[in-house]
Amino acid sequence: MVRKILKISMMIGAMAFAATLHAQNRGLRLLGTQAGRPGKIVKGAPYSADVSNETTRTLPDGNTIHQVSTGRVYRDSEGRTREEPSLQALSSAAPGGSVPQLAFIYDPVASVSYVLNLMKHTATRTVWPQVPAGVPSNRPNRQPRPAQAIAKKESLGMQVMSGLVADVTRTTQTIPAGQIGNSQPIVVVSERWYSPDLQVALFSKRSDPRVGETVSQLTNISRSEPPAALFAVPADFSITDAKARMGLTGVQ
Repeated sequence: MVRKILKISMMIGAMAFAATLHAQNRGLRLLGTQAGRPGKIVKGAPYSADVSNETTRTLPDGNTIHQVSTGRVYRDSEGRTREEPSLQALSSAAPGGSVPQLAFIYDPVASVSYVLNLMKHTATRTVWPQVPAGVPSNRPNRQPRPAQAIAKKESLGMQVMSGLVADVTRTTQTIPAGQIGNSQPIVVVSERWYSPDLQVALFSKRSDPRVGETVSQLTNISRSEPPAALFAVPADFSITDAKARMGLTGVQ
């Protein structure tokens, strides 16, 4: 029984990690079992890309934990988005050796979001209050930030990545000794390659000695208009409604 509980806990934690796939253009956010609204609506800049997230953590005994999640993201000219996290790496921790295959759709035109369970052919729909294009939502950023840290932001100039010009910045946050019980200062370094054309981060890297290093990147970027069917619920899916709220809800 204890082993079963541990496996379930591992699966839930890993699913949360794998579902942060679209952190590149929204700030880190937790995609659980309810689709989240993006920070802003971007029109006229369609694209599709593969997404990779890697975390590396070194334990006090020298052991290293390396985790990788991948997925696919799409955005059309109207600002609709679709995220497809890959959860196959979690199958060994899931009861029965299987995990749900999910897709997250946000449609700012209809102000509605969906969580699709691709295995069960079901969808959970959430209707959101209207938000004008380009206006960020009031959703809190779920990325933990050092309390009362001293931050320094510097520009590393314009660089090219995947054929796109990116504005590169580095932010260094220092937590003074004694701030959180630390005997020495803690330095957290973040690097971001932001594409003004697509209005997304092509690459981001965060090094925090408390939790390790996290690297997120977009690859195989296409600027063609994605198929419209990607942003709609298939006709053979059953739909249930959920209330618009932050947090996690059950997937049907």
